[in-house]
Amino acid sequence: MAREAAFEAHHRRYEDWFERHKAAYVSELLALRAFLPREGEGLEIGVGSGRFAGPLGVRVGLDPSPAMLEYAARRGIEVVEGVAEDLPFASDRFDYVLLVTTICFLDSPEAMVAEACRVLRPGGRLVIGFIDRESPLGQVYATHQQESVFYRDATFYSADEVANFLEGGGFRVDAWGQTLAHSLASTREIEPLRPGHGDCAFVVVSAINGG
Repeated sequence: MAREAAFEAHHRRYEDWFERHKAAYVSELLALRAFLPREGEGLEIGVGSGRFAGPLGVRVGLDPSPAMLEYAARRGIEVVEGVAEDLPFASDRFDYVLLVTTICFLDSPEAMVAEACRVLRPGGRLVIGFIDRESPLGQVYATHQQESVFYRDATFYSADEVANFLEGGGFRVDAWGQTLAHSLASTREIEPLRPGHGDCAFVVVSAINGG
């Protein structure tokens, strides 16, 4: 509940981050776009204010914060209030599911993976963008997380840990990508997507349901 309360109380500060760090934001957007299917019905878990679902064409967004959902709705997203560990959707509904910097705020990543598996159609894709704890910048985030109103209650994971969550839940990991090799303060230009993980703070992993 503390995690949700931070976003509910500081939603304007959250929105301001994207304005102050446009190059980093666009770098993340482009990295995610490379892994999302071009067609089909998608869901973003932890949609927040819709900063990713909107431009990426994800039609449905779920979040526990009503304040965040108001922003997302204004960005044209069909919003649903709820949590990742108990998705209020029918089984086999979606072609793909997206999470962006959300896994670190979950009570149970394993339960989220199980629910994503349930609501995805066979062969559907789960795409997760996250801060890699073991990257150089990820280490900085982890060291200073108590200074952040949003991240102080977060649990950062390594790429290997996220892969274990996915594979333990019946997914087959089929691709990795990464971006943001520099500190946010020094990121003035859009950074390209690189393969793999371990060098950059923002990592994207793609996995196939039932693989």
